[in-house]
This record gives sequence, C-alpha cells and structure tokens, in this order.
Amino acid sequence: ASASSSNLSAGRCFLLRPPHSRCRRPRSLRASASLEQEVKERADSPSPSAGTSSQATRRDVRNIAIVAHVDHGKTTLVDSMLRQSKVFRDNQVVQERIMDSNDLERERGITILSKNTSITYKGTKINIIDTPGHSDFGGEVERVLNMVEGILLVVDSVEGPMPQTRFVLKKALEFGHAVVVVVNKVDRPIARPEFVVNSTFELFIELNATDEQCDFQTVYAIGLKGKAGISADNLADDLGPLFEAILRCIPEPRIEKDGALQMLVTSTEYDEHKGRIAIGRLHAGELKRGMEVKIGETIADKVSGTALPTIKIEEPTVRMSFSINTSPFVGKEGKFVTSRNLRDRLYRELERNLAMKVEDGETADTFLVSGRGTLHLTILIENMRREGYEFMIGPPKVINKTVNGKLLEPYEIAAIEVPEEYMGSVVELLGKRRGQMLDMEASGPEGTSLLKYKVPTRGLIGLRNAILTASRGRAILNTIFDSYGPWAGDISSRDQGSLVAFEGGSTTSYACVNAQERGILFVKPGQDIYKGQIVGIHQRPGDLALNVCKKKAATNVRSNKETTVVLDEPLSYSLDDCIEYIQEDELVEVTPESIRMSKNPKISKKKNN
Repeated sequence: ASASSSNLSAGRCFLLRPPHSRCRRPRSLRASASLEQEVKERADSPSPSAGTSSQATRRDVRNIAIVAHVDHGKTTLVDSMLRQSKVFRDNQVVQERIMDSNDLERERGITILSKNTSITYKGTKINIIDTPGHSDFGGEVERVLNMVEGILLVVDSVEGPMPQTRFVLKKALEFGHAVVVVVNKVDRPIARPEFVVNSTFELFIELNATDEQCDFQTVYAIGLKGKAGISADNLADDLGPLFEAILRCIPEPRIEKDGALQMLVTSTEYDEHKGRIAIGRLHAGELKRGMEVKIGETIADKVSGTALPTIKIEEPTVRMSFSINTSPFVGKEGKFVTSRNLRDRLYRELERNLAMKVEDGETADTFLVSGRGTLHLTILIENMRREGYEFMIGPPKVINKTVNGKLLEPYEIAAIEVPEEYMGSVVELLGKRRGQMLDMEASGPEGTSLLKYKVPTRGLIGLRNAILTASRGRAILNTIFDSYGPWAGDISSRDQGSLVAFEGGSTTSYACVNAQERGILFVKPGQDIYKGQIVGIHQRPGDLALNVCKKKAATNVRSNKETTVVLDEPLSYSLDDCIEYIQEDELVEVTPESIRMSKNPKISKKKNN
C-alpha cells in the first residue's frame, strides 16, 4: 500500500461550528513528500527526554485498537488493511471478515473476542487489535486499551456516533490516547460525512476531551473497497492516506528498557496441557525464558519488581441461574449432564472471561452466573451447547445495589431507529417499561427517527422482540450501560401467558388444530414433548394447560367427506428469543440438539402450596 500524494495534499478539513462554546480548529496537512520527511525527521531526532530518563522509544512500531459501534464496518476495514499490506499471497484464497475466526462470530456477524494482528507499512510495524462492537463485550475493549497508544474510531457515514461509540471513546480519552476518526462507508447514497464529523466532535466535547484530543485527524474511507482519503469527495485508490495518518498521529510506544521487569496482563487463556496463559504488554525491562517472576496481575521481577495499576472492568449488571437438566429427556442428546461437569465448565470460563462472575447457588446443582448483559451470557450458553453440555437456565435478573439505605438498579441508554409511522407504538412500549425520553431527532432522509431513552435494564429484557413486532421488523435497537439509579417501580414485561402441556407424548395434528385456536404454537405434529413443557404463547394473560398429544377417537362410522386439517406454521424461537421470553416461574432447557422451555416445577409447587 502506498499513499496517494494527491489526496494528502488536498489540505484542510473544516467543520461547521457545533452548538457549543467551543469549535473544532481545522487541522492543516502537508503534501505527501513533506509528511514523509516529517516522519523521517521525527524518527531520526533524539527523544526530548533522552539523557534524563531510561525510557526508550520504538520508532518502528505503532500500537492501535480499532473500535466502533456494531456494524459500522470495523472488521471489514481490517480485511482491506491486511490485503493491501501483502500479508497474504496474491493467489491465496482469503475469506471475508478474517478476524472473526470464531464460528459464533461468523454466524451472528459480530465480533465477540478481541484479536490482534500486525502489518508492515514503509518499514513500520503496525500492531492492530480488533475489538467487539457490542456493549455486552465492553470488558474486551476495556482490557485492550491498556496495550495501545491510540485508536482508530470507525464511524458510519450515515448513523454517526452511536451508544457503543460513546462508551469506547470515553475509555480511550480517559487513557489519554490519540484518536484518528475514520468515517466509513462514504459511498452510501445517503451518506452525510460532514454531519457525522461534527456529531463526533460534539461527542468529544461532551466527554471532556482536551484541546489536543479534539484536534483529531479525520480520514474518509470505503472499507469494503479498500479506499481512503482526507476528503470524502476525493479518495485514493488504496488505504495509503489511512496508513499515513496512523504513522503521523499515533505516538510511538515507550518503555523503561533499563528498569525492572513489569508486564501488565490484559487477558488470559487456558490450555489443558500448558495451563494458564497470560497475554499482556511489557512496560519495563526485558522478559526472558526461565526468569523468576512474581505478582498477580503484573508479571514483575522477583527481586525488585513492583505492581502496575490494575485494570478496572465495570461490574456485571445481569445474573442468570444455571442448573442441571431435570427434564424427562435428560441425557438423550448431551454428553455432560452432571453438576460436577457444569461446575467445572463454568469456573473454567473465568480463566479467560474476566468480565464474568460465577457463584454457587442455593443448592449443590445450581450456579449463579453474572455478566454484562443477556448477550454476554447467551454466547457462553451457546458455546457450552456445542461442547455437548445439557443444562437448564432461569430468566435473566438485574443486579441491584443498596447505597445509603436506598435501592438502586442499573439503567441503560437505548437508541432506537424507527420509521415515523411506527414511532407511536415504540414510544408507548418504552413508556410501559419506565423509559425516560432524552432526545428525538430525524435520522437521515429515509423518513426514520432516532429516539434516545434512559431505561432500567429490567425494562430492556424482552424489549427487542416487542419493538420488532411493533415496527414490523424495521426498528433497530442499540443499548449501552449508563449508571445506577433509583428503583423505577414494577415493570410488566409480558402481557401474554404460556400454553403448557399437561401430558407428555408425541404431538398430533388433531390436538394441534384445537390448540392453535388458543394461541401461537412452538411445536408441530410428531414432536416428542413432556409434561410441563411450554408448547406455545397463550393469546390472553395467564397460563393455559392443554393436551397437544390427544388422538382423535376412532369410530366405525364412515364419513362422506374427508376433513382437511390446516395447521399454522409453528413459531421458531432462537436461544436469545427463549431467554427474553421466559418469566420467573419458567426455565430454558438447553441441549446440543434442542432448545425447549418449561415451567419450573420447584416454583409451581410453592405456588400450589
């Protein structure tokens, strides 16, 4: 990849003055040749602290993290950076979204785990960390920010800054990192890059960024095509302008080379043969094979090493119960079904998932697992399914706090993009869930509006499906944790009850025809079920017990006309849908081949007593 001199000499980027007392100063740029000379001079010149400190600077290295809201094109941009830096052979077949190596990441189209790679540009090694874009995996972002000197903040040219953009930017600014803003997808027909850059600048102001941080470099790009430039109207044929911006704006890494060993561990892995594996960044000294070291989160010299400040990761906000499978179908589909299997697997997860917590429950076969959101926990559940585990999970519950005798609960900021014709229904839904409207604005020329609400985390459970139903699948919901606030009061998350089977067996067409008049079914004829299994959604409040295994009585009277049975297509719920659906007295049964819902027999007995 090589920079285009025509683009780099395009010069200056001016912004409209936002409605604040401060405005962004234009960043002047030099021609390509001048920039290259400047970089060379900086590399050859001695460090300002040379002679007064043992700190050494690596002029040939840059460490960056690429952060963005989900679906803003971050991983696709990394693909293009790798291809243009000749990491792969010209004849090598490379799949899309190279960094999303996990099966679940590819299926869901999201980044779950932070991963690193590196490229070489003009003799400089650029270490790149690809981070998750979903707020539930914010713990991954918090950890890796300790390993870099700057970030590439990728923002969609239409949507602009979104909730997760705010979260990661706030963390980066607190670390004092340099920021290069990449306005991606500028080839979209409704792109509005000038508005997006100004909105990003306003976000910097809101987050109390310094004057130096507010004077960020902006690069416009089409990540999918591998093009970039400092003007949205004049892109180079490659990502050269982006690489040049990284060399120019991201500081070189510094280390206390002559000091005692200090390495801050940012993530851990576990291998059954090698044991626990620590991954981190060296801050001082040298790490050699066979060295004697000490200290927990800092790997330091055994004699004179001292600990570095620990990484602070925000506390979990949602908890779910995991227990052994107690349904009549236990052991038919999975390999690991005992409480010991379940316990070992959950506590092993803590070796690598630092944002998660596991506690023993009230009984020996129950465990409480806490995470940053329902998606954070759902990914763990899905991974365990694929590994052959069978277990049952309870409904998600928020983790409350008591401060000065007052009950506090977690609140989140919800951003909803919704067509104007469905806005009334969505606003009504959020009102029922104790949401407080913060802002409402037009979102592009497509006739959509962007609503911003502050909602209790309790009110968000099950909200996504409700909003999709109210908007006929056209609304987009994004959330991010905000803070703890006063208890908002009771919230009704589900207006309808469940259809519950009171007899086990194989479902029949005859019984299903009668049952579908009472609601929407989850099962189809010929499917094995058990007593207490949830087989559908009742059309009215409250549960209804029915028999979907009933067979038509045989008679010796011949009918002159054959009866035509018309069955509706059963509703297919994913794991995420089931977790959002269940209530206090219900469970989700998870096996490698099936996902079923049932009533919790323990709670049902208490109610009956």
